[in-house]
Amino acid sequence: MILLVTAAGPNSFFFFFFFFPRGAGRRRGRCPYSFRHRPGLLPAAPVAAAISGRRREGLEAAPGRAALRAATGGGLPWGLRPRREGLSPAAGAMALGSRAASWWARLFSPGPAAAPRGSPAWLAAGLVACRRPYSSGGKEKIDMSTYPVERIRNFSIIAHVDHGKSTLADRLLEITGTIAKTDRNKQVLDKLQVERERGITVKAQSASLFYSHKGVIYLLNLIDTPGHVDFNYEVSRSLSACQGVILVVDANEGIQAQTVANFYLAFEAQLAIIPVINKIDLKNADPERVEKQIEKLFDIPVNECIRISAKQGTNVEKVLEKVIEKIPPPHFNTTDPLKALVFDSTFDHYRGVIANIALFGGEIQKGHKIVSAHTKKRYEVNEVGILTPNEQPTDKLYAGQVGYLIAGMKEVTEAQIGDTLFMHKQPVEPLPGFKSAKPMVFAGMYPVDQTEYNNLKSALERLTLNDSSVTVHRDSSLALGAGWRLGFLGLLHMEVFNQRLEQEYNLSVILTAPTVPYKAILSSAKLIKEYGKAEITIISPAQFPDKSSVSEYLEPAVLGTILTPQEYIGKIITLCQDRRAVQKDMLYIDEHRVMLKYLFPLNEIVVDFYDALKSLSSGYASFDYEDAGYQAADLIKMDILLNGNPVEELATIIHSDKAYATGKFLCERLKDAIPRQLFEIAIQAAIGKKIIARETLKAYRKNVVAKCYGGDITRRMKLLKRQAEGKKLMRKIGNVEVPKDAFIRVLKRQPDK
Repeated sequence: MILLVTAAGPNSFFFFFFFFPRGAGRRRGRCPYSFRHRPGLLPAAPVAAAISGRRREGLEAAPGRAALRAATGGGLPWGLRPRREGLSPAAGAMALGSRAASWWARLFSPGPAAAPRGSPAWLAAGLVACRRPYSSGGKEKIDMSTYPVERIRNFSIIAHVDHGKSTLADRLLEITGTIAKTDRNKQVLDKLQVERERGITVKAQSASLFYSHKGVIYLLNLIDTPGHVDFNYEVSRSLSACQGVILVVDANEGIQAQTVANFYLAFEAQLAIIPVINKIDLKNADPERVEKQIEKLFDIPVNECIRISAKQGTNVEKVLEKVIEKIPPPHFNTTDPLKALVFDSTFDHYRGVIANIALFGGEIQKGHKIVSAHTKKRYEVNEVGILTPNEQPTDKLYAGQVGYLIAGMKEVTEAQIGDTLFMHKQPVEPLPGFKSAKPMVFAGMYPVDQTEYNNLKSALERLTLNDSSVTVHRDSSLALGAGWRLGFLGLLHMEVFNQRLEQEYNLSVILTAPTVPYKAILSSAKLIKEYGKAEITIISPAQFPDKSSVSEYLEPAVLGTILTPQEYIGKIITLCQDRRAVQKDMLYIDEHRVMLKYLFPLNEIVVDFYDALKSLSSGYASFDYEDAGYQAADLIKMDILLNGNPVEELATIIHSDKAYATGKFLCERLKDAIPRQLFEIAIQAAIGKKIIARETLKAYRKNVVAKCYGGDITRRMKLLKRQAEGKKLMRKIGNVEVPKDAFIRVLKRQPDK
């Protein structure tokens, strides 16, 4: 006999007595009182509903008590008798208890997978229906062998910011039945919180679609890419796994700067290009004008453009048909040795690294032994599958297909973007991979509290796995402690990275003002021997060599493209000249819009140029840039002195033309940030020995003449003179310590409003 006590409420309990027939458990060689866990047990609630005569979804109507007694061969445990009259179904299910139901299911079943011997059909169905809904064993696997290479299309969607890439991706997912049609389908592929908050795509996301065209089912692998120039590296990576692209252009705004940049990325990769004009439902849409722009700039005939409204779903079906007809299938063979390209990866806390792969040959399945060409480590494949857009396991992946792979990679450094995976003992020539991202902006990152250093280090490792374009170098500061010097592709990239740290890892950091990498050509034989080369890269002012040992300083330059309505040309040209830019080209793409090309010093556009451009053009101008190497420049190192002592953390590298304005600005901010002392503090900006700006922070002073309410003036002067001598002595021996919050206020990117 077993006594089971079950709580039904805060002040009530049910007592159940279980009587077992003699020998009930001995027939199977185990004790009926043992409650050891075995997989596949029947959960309590379905058993309760079945015995109580209630109908459950997916099951036949459960038989009554007499039928159940007959089907199970006699005795029924007392605790499993039908519920008492007056109890609700929920209370009846609770009263049965999970342990009682587990014992009952185990007693009458020979094994975890088989149905009970001599049991009715409803019980066998119940065992199947009651499996855990999220177990990997319960997922239905798709047979990918039914999709040969000829029926596969790999393509990306590329466009300028806010031209409707993610909206078009949502409609494609709905039309192919990948997701249900609802009003809440907005940015389905944008999974990061920062993407949904800002309304932009930050990470390229892929999804596999199944579409029937002329009676044949095709496998379409879609990759949704970012549109901002700072995430251009994501676009170039995505194109490596594709044979074609959909180029989306806004029917209202027309061709923008990033549209041009993305077109040439696809053109240089020799991909098929399908032009799509989106947002034709807008009131001010002018698709005819946009078609002429596409024909003039990209030499694509007008009749090849597809006019759609991704929001309303107009003509989106034609885009899928065009993808199948115009984009060629991948030219790979399943009989070749395995060759898989890792084009993206994410980190899961429980399963380790999840690598997104494109198969350039062979096939891969669970249990295969694979080797990384980069690390030379061997792994066993645990799971392969496709993204629909959620993970869908498959038995195999074949050449030409795009999917994901889990192989027990526990370290974030093991899955390098651009790595080649091949079968163990079947080495292949590694794929060329990707050109490493070139950081355009550097900033120091420090934990607010040094006790959070290890947590921040772990978070950085995992985020840089997911975003391989960020470069990381160890750094330290006397004021801010240990930290890192990070390289980003731009300011938005830096802001998004910082926001992801806060949202995904709950970490607050100090991010210093952004700088750019400079170069110096050394003339000193001693320094050349010390560095081992004549040209060195400078990423922080502490590395800046003295002018006497350098023949030339170099600063990074970019070729900027500005598209603007013609009425703003004058203001924009003035802005570019103020930023030391050199005009290279000016082209009218139609009667209203102009494309300007300028050679900019990178440090002139890295902070606030984009904001100033949008302000001058009322938001109509767009800006894009690409690397243009290095050019000679008159660079200097500006030091900040407090009472004659340099503060290393506040030193900056700057062009000589901007030195005075920047020095004055820093001195004024320091005057507001540093607390007053009992002695006067001189805040100076210096270039070498020359002081170019100064602010004075006055001392606290006691009113020593308060007690002099009359008498001779000499008494008053004597007291003031003695106070001045004391202040002078205190200034000589006093040490100015800049507090940490003052450093943060001075070094952060924007002044307090």
